[in-house]
Amino acid sequence: MRLATLELDTEKLALPVPAFRTQVRPDDWTAVARAARDSGGRLLALWGSDRRRGAAGDFYMCAAYALAEGLLWVDLALDRHALAYPDLSGIFPAACRMQRATSDLYGFQAAGAADTRPWLDHGAWEGDAFPLRAGAAGDLFQPAPAQPDYAFVRVEGEGVHEIPVGPVHAGIIEPGHFRFSIVGEKVLRLEERLGYKHKGIDLRFTQLPALEAHRLAGRVSGDSTVAFAWAYCMALEAAARTSVPPRAQWLRALMLERERVANHLGDLGALGNDAALGFGLAQFLRLKENWLRVSAAVFGHRFMMDAVLPGGVARDLEPRHAAQMIEQCHAIEREVHILRRIYDDHSGLQDRFITTGRVKTDLARQLGLVGFAARASGIAADLRCDHPHAPYDALKVTMARHANGDVAARAAVRFDEIFESLRLIRDLLVQMPAGETCTPPELPAKASIGAGWVEGWRGEIFVALELDGSSGDNAIRRCHCHDPSWQNWPVLEHAIMGNIVPDFPLINKSFNLSYAGADL
Repeated sequence: MRLATLELDTEKLALPVPAFRTQVRPDDWTAVARAARDSGGRLLALWGSDRRRGAAGDFYMCAAYALAEGLLWVDLALDRHALAYPDLSGIFPAACRMQRATSDLYGFQAAGAADTRPWLDHGAWEGDAFPLRAGAAGDLFQPAPAQPDYAFVRVEGEGVHEIPVGPVHAGIIEPGHFRFSIVGEKVLRLEERLGYKHKGIDLRFTQLPALEAHRLAGRVSGDSTVAFAWAYCMALEAAARTSVPPRAQWLRALMLERERVANHLGDLGALGNDAALGFGLAQFLRLKENWLRVSAAVFGHRFMMDAVLPGGVARDLEPRHAAQMIEQCHAIEREVHILRRIYDDHSGLQDRFITTGRVKTDLARQLGLVGFAARASGIAADLRCDHPHAPYDALKVTMARHANGDVAARAAVRFDEIFESLRLIRDLLVQMPAGETCTPPELPAKASIGAGWVEGWRGEIFVALELDGSSGDNAIRRCHCHDPSWQNWPVLEHAIMGNIVPDFPLINKSFNLSYAGADL
C-alpha cells in the first residue's frame, strides 16, 4: 500500500473489503498517521495488545485507518522498559481519549500528549495494576474507598459559572458526567467525563472460546447488536479464511438495515419530544414498536440478538415472513412520509432544529466525525458506498447527505436513511439468493488475526481480533470492539458551544451516542 510518498510493506487481510496490515517503527507510526490525514483518511480505532510469549512477543500499540484504498491496520512494537509511543492526538484529535483508555488498561503512554488524565479508571483498580496485561490478577476491580478528584478544565471570567449534570441522570439513560461552563444560558464550554459503564468486556473476550464470543460482541452496545456481531464474525471468518454463504450475507444485511430503521424511528420521535412535539414521539414509537415486533417474529428477538453467528446466521427466512416485511415496509414508508411533512411544516419544531448544534464541514472533518452525523455535515463517507461488499455491491446504496450540520440536517439525513433502508430491505427480500445459511468456520491451529468493518446505523463499527492458536478451543488473545461514539462524543462538546443550555438535550439526542460502546 502507498500513502503519498510513504511506501509500506503490507500483508493483505482476508476481509470482504480491501484491508491491509503493516508493522512500523516509532518514526513511521507518526508518518503513517500524517499521510493518512493528508490523503483524506481518518483514524478508525486505536488500541493496545499484549503479545508476549517469552522472547517471541511484545507489547504493541495498534491503529486502524479508513483510507480510499481500504482499511489499514498498523502495529507498533513497544520498548518493554519504556512502554511509550508517539502521541497522535495532534494529528487526529479523536485519538486523545483512545490513548487515555489504553493507558488505563495497559500502562502504555502517549509521549508528548497534552491530556494524560485517566479515562476508564475511576479509582476502581490500583494505579500500577493494568487489567489487560497478560497474567493480571482477576480481582483488580475493587472499589476504591474514595474516588480521586478529576481535573475538569475550568473556565473563569465575569459572570461565568458551572452546571454539573450527572453522572446519574433522572431516567434510564446510561451514566455520564457533563460539566457546562456558561454565561447566562449560553454555553461557553462543555466537558464530558465518561467511563462509568466500563464492564471489562475486553478482558471477558479473552475468557471465551472464539466461536462463542459473537454473543458478547452483540452486547457491547445493545442498539447496534447486529452491527457488532457482524463485525466480530467478519473478523473471525477472516482469521479462519472462511467463506460465508451468499444467502447468509443477504440475511445479515437485511437485519442490519432493520436495525438502522428501528433506531432512526425511535430517535426521530425523541427529537420531536425534546422540542415539545409529543405527537411525534407517540407516532414514531408506535411505528418502532410494530417494527420490533416483526423482528422478533422473524428472527427470534426484538433487537435480533444472537441472530448473526460465525459462518452465517442462526435462522433462515420463511416465505410468509418475507411477504410480511415487504408489506410493513410499504406501510411504514407511507406513514413516515406523512410525519416528515408534519415535522418540516411545524414552525415551532423547525425553529428549535435549524442552526441548533451546528457542526460545519471543516470542523467535522478536523475532529473526525463519522456516520450519519458526518453525512449531515457534508462529509461523504458510508462503507456501504465506499467499499461495498456482498450484498451491498449488488444493491447500489444511495448515500444520504446534508450540508448544514445542525439538528435539522441530522434529522433530515435520518429521514432519508429510513427511506433508503426500506428500499434496500425490499430489494434484499425480493432478490435474496437461495442456498445455505451457515458454513461453520474451522479455526486455524496457529495464531491468526482478522478484522471486521461494518457500517452500523450510528457509523463505522470496527473489530480487531487476535486468536491465540495454542489451545484446543482457539482462545482469544485480544478482541477490540470500536464504536463510532469514540469519534463523535468529543464533537458534541463543540456542537453545544454558543447554544443555550435548554437545547443540550435536543443536540445530544440528534447524535444519540453510546455510553457503553465507548466505555469498554
